[in-house]
Amino acid sequence: MLTLLGRPTKYCDGVSRRSFMKIGGLSMGAVGGVNLASMLRAEATNGNANAGSQKSVINIFLGGGPPHQDMWEIKTEAPREIRGEFSPIDTNVPGIQIGECFPKLAAIMDRLVVVRSVVGCSGAHDAFQCMTGWDRRSIESIGGRPAIGSVLSKMYGPRDAGIPPAVALAAKTQHGPWSEPGSSGFLGSAYQPFRPNGNGMDDLTLNGVSLDRLEDRRSLLKGLDQLKRSADATGTMKGMDSFTEAAFGVLTSSNLADALDISKEPLEVRERYGDGKPYKYQYDGAPTCNDHILMARRLVEAGVRSVTLSYGRWDSHGQNFDLVRDHGGKLDQAVSALVLDLEERGMLNDVTILVWGEFGRTPRINPGAGRDHWPQVSCALMAGGGMRTGQAIGATNRLGEYAAVRPVDMQEIVGTAYHNLGIDVMNTTIADPTGRPQFLVDIREPMRELV
Repeated sequence: MLTLLGRPTKYCDGVSRRSFMKIGGLSMGAVGGVNLASMLRAEATNGNANAGSQKSVINIFLGGGPPHQDMWEIKTEAPREIRGEFSPIDTNVPGIQIGECFPKLAAIMDRLVVVRSVVGCSGAHDAFQCMTGWDRRSIESIGGRPAIGSVLSKMYGPRDAGIPPAVALAAKTQHGPWSEPGSSGFLGSAYQPFRPNGNGMDDLTLNGVSLDRLEDRRSLLKGLDQLKRSADATGTMKGMDSFTEAAFGVLTSSNLADALDISKEPLEVRERYGDGKPYKYQYDGAPTCNDHILMARRLVEAGVRSVTLSYGRWDSHGQNFDLVRDHGGKLDQAVSALVLDLEERGMLNDVTILVWGEFGRTPRINPGAGRDHWPQVSCALMAGGGMRTGQAIGATNRLGEYAAVRPVDMQEIVGTAYHNLGIDVMNTTIADPTGRPQFLVDIREPMRELV
């Protein structure tokens, strides 16, 4: 691994612009430091017949469990100990109301889908099910289920030689499972998503040149040119196999670094997304980093097929309503900006947006003004992907205890995402290490209301 070293600075999760400019093996976050050369070998083996697909997915994980009854389905008729502090507001779709903390999303409800009756939550306090559709324990003995990004890496490969097919932006969290990028499961570590600040990377200094000395783009490119000349002069490149040499060329290109650099966006665009500050409630969770959502748009525009990120800490055992006001207002700004930005760029029909967490919250408010874990029912927000939007699907009972109308399994949401990505969910299988064909999800029909 080759890293341009520099002091940590400015990004909202403690990851600096400099740390995004790591130049070496492009760690996939896997044990053993799987690198880009490995990924290229795997892609060559697959043949990459679907490389031309323009479809992609942005999966925004709300780690901790967002409160369904305080966001998309306000329980106006419930008793005080259940109802909570928020009122519903009208959206631009007649008959659909959502929580008052989301006025910008309410104004574009015709581009959105809210699912009020998500079921099938395993109850695990992590991102795994939202990334895969599966319980973590499923076929765990042979590696487990692969996440959407890893499936796309396997089936489609990269759209552009300089851009990984799957990128995980989740900031490292104290509670590690909340920043899980999506496991490659039984597909193997060559299909792990690229993590710009991944673990397990062996650092090398670029001939003693730090990123502080390579601050501007011209100096950076000069440093990379020096690296290439040094490699040629020492015969390093001659000793590389073709895939390692190809990886070296990718890593010394600027495509990925450009996509990760939101400073290239006009100020008015950055202001439209907001920055998510101040960051509250994140002592063991993710920051409310709106920059990551803008970065996700830049990545799919550059050719990334799957972007995952973790947004905020929604484990509201106490002060639930203060948390929803804080997190909800920031999420409202960032996601509404993302939807409109993609629409203005003519990309919205090609990009599926998922916004959801691992489970819901208890109907009854606890003595600390919080809500506790409630796997019985949850919620989701969806957009883009060519879906029939402007809908509120499903409903819970009067107290928000269970799905009373149209239960939607978590696998149905993942299956719909696969469908939007151009995959025949009903018939597509991938062979596991034993040679047995595995369907991508068990519930293989996409949501009938949306396709």
